[in-house]
Amino acid sequence: MNSTETVKLQVNGEEKTCLSGHNLPQFLEEMGLNPRLVAVEYNGEILHRQHWENTTLKTGDRLEIVTIVGGG
Repeated sequence: MNSTETVKLQVNGEEKTCLSGHNLPQFLEEMGLNPRLVAVEYNGEILHRQHWENTTLKTGDRLEIVTIVGGG
């Protein structure tokens, strides 16, 4: 696959695109999110942080991204 190709995925119910070959942390940063401050459900399963670097996004993937908010 060529690096200019894009993949289409669902993020919180909306269609998004990213360059093929991007992993989850790269995509989160492209969206303006700090990967340390979010939780991610990947295709219906909570994806533990240790797997993020090895998770390459593919067309049809479904992500639910929740921002962690601190407070008191």
